[in-house]
Amino acid sequence: MKRKKNVTKIIFSVFLCLLVFYGKSQDKVVPTYDVELEGYINDRLVNSINNRILAQDVDRLVNVFDPKNRLETDMWQSEFWGKWFTSAVLAYKFKPSEQLFQTLEKAVYGLINNQTADGYIGNYKQESRLKQWDIWGTKYCLLGLLSFYELRKDPKVLRAAEKLANNLMDELKKSDNIIVTKGNYRGMAASSVLEPICQLYKNTKNDKYLKFAHSIVDQWSLNNGPQLIEKSAVDVAKRFDKPKVWYSWEQGQKAYEMMSCYEGLLELYRLTADDKFKQAVEATWENIQNTEINIAGSGASTEMWFGGKQLQNNPIHHFQEVCVTVTWIKLSLQLFRLTGEAKYAEAAEKSYYNALLGSLNLQGDKWAKYTPLNGQRLEGSEQCGMGLNCCEASGPRGLFLLPFYAVTKGNKSIQINYFIPGEYHVHVGKNLVTVKIETNYPKDGQVNIRIQGTKKQDLALEVRVPSWSRKNVLRVNNMPVLTGVSRDQYITAKETIVPGDEIALQVEMTGRMEEIGNDVKSYAIFRGPILLSRDQAFLKQVPMGIVLTPVLEKDNTIELISMPTERGFWMEFTAKFIPESYAEQSAKPIEVTLCDYASAGNIKDHSLFQSWFPELLTKNK
Repeated sequence: MKRKKNVTKIIFSVFLCLLVFYGKSQDKVVPTYDVELEGYINDRLVNSINNRILAQDVDRLVNVFDPKNRLETDMWQSEFWGKWFTSAVLAYKFKPSEQLFQTLEKAVYGLINNQTADGYIGNYKQESRLKQWDIWGTKYCLLGLLSFYELRKDPKVLRAAEKLANNLMDELKKSDNIIVTKGNYRGMAASSVLEPICQLYKNTKNDKYLKFAHSIVDQWSLNNGPQLIEKSAVDVAKRFDKPKVWYSWEQGQKAYEMMSCYEGLLELYRLTADDKFKQAVEATWENIQNTEINIAGSGASTEMWFGGKQLQNNPIHHFQEVCVTVTWIKLSLQLFRLTGEAKYAEAAEKSYYNALLGSLNLQGDKWAKYTPLNGQRLEGSEQCGMGLNCCEASGPRGLFLLPFYAVTKGNKSIQINYFIPGEYHVHVGKNLVTVKIETNYPKDGQVNIRIQGTKKQDLALEVRVPSWSRKNVLRVNNMPVLTGVSRDQYITAKETIVPGDEIALQVEMTGRMEEIGNDVKSYAIFRGPILLSRDQAFLKQVPMGIVLTPVLEKDNTIELISMPTERGFWMEFTAKFIPESYAEQSAKPIEVTLCDYASAGNIKDHSLFQSWFPELLTKNK
């Protein structure tokens, strides 16, 4: 099985390189799928495979598509197969096994067996086709079919995808051929089918799919379209007026669907090199980062953009849906793959370690559909009678994706982007370079990297230095390369890689503050990429509801003392806070225990947690 596992990963890595460099616009970096992780992240992924991916009742997902069940008019059961399936494909790329591959085969061929002569795969009544979530379900079926085709070049699977896409195009022609008036959210849900249509073109080179992709984007510019290119310079929360009905076609601020469309636009850019497509995505990403993304790395209220970055220390209804978090990570990594720019990699890391992992319980089987910054983690409700909800199906798509970007290959370099311990096998032509990362990051800031292989490689080795680290030391074969400040960029550790090279990076892990507010401030505490929180599980601490203001050093840092983690928390620290006091004399600082945001509310069921700490207002300043 070990040999088969390695052969599978090698074949996929070679295929990926060919796929990435096909087309007019080449990506700057290629992810590494041949990985063997260790430590905390590996444990989280394995738990997700065993307790979520493999535990899924596949028959329940497939039976939705039985032609006898085509009675739906407005629900979204048809998305669950594709979300779970694409998650399972990523899980298989991470850790191939016969059991998981057989599960994938059962799911994909079960789906295909429900395709009727007209090419349709779905569960909508004939008179309800193209309405509500019908095209959205088609998108996820296409994504699933094409993801399996990457693993196994079965023409039957590709033909099924073509027939399904052809059915959609035929149904649109029978209607008015306008996709942006179909479904929900100004056509963004329906027109996000752009992504798999572009992928289908790459696999078939059939020009009709490229023409269809262009027609989708052209329709975005119609007066009743989502204006995704024209409004790319407009705040995502202000592109359209507030609708009369929140969840409706009129709603133009739907976060998840909007980003999904931009993912598709990047795929079209890769095929056409039309720079306005890339510029629109980059501008929108920058706007989301500046106006919406919170301290945990996610955003959106009741699933819509709302200018949330400036409001995030308030109680917010249905904050940072998992589907939003996952799609933000995916969009950021799409842009990182395309450009190689560090800011995209760093945004994905912050979201992954905080918002994403915080939404997932330690067993890996349940996801909190929404997660506040102050409050509780509560499991999401079942949707559509499917035994799970959209976030439980979609969450693993982000969970398994980011580790493949820890080590990437560029045209003339290998990049170390994320410090996740393990071995990364990078295929360079017929040769293999193994990057061994040994670290407890982000528990501490020491990262040791060793290069293994059979021969010298004419490739540079680049290491990402996080923007939050002010003091850095980089040594190569025990010789200093960097000492001091160098943020949010890549440092070339070596111009040529030689087997046996040893690289040591030390980044600063001082407690630092982020603040919000003018007259009265609120503080959030970070250590490295990790947001820290209080948890009610620390029973001897000051009760929740008592105002605690952190004691800051002169340089706006906070002293954190690392503590043993004996209660299941990933990280624990103590810090000094001043509690509110109504006695004559002001209260003296006390020690308060903090943990990582991902653990907060996840160790003891439904315990309260707190990530924003309000300043105690006084007029004596």
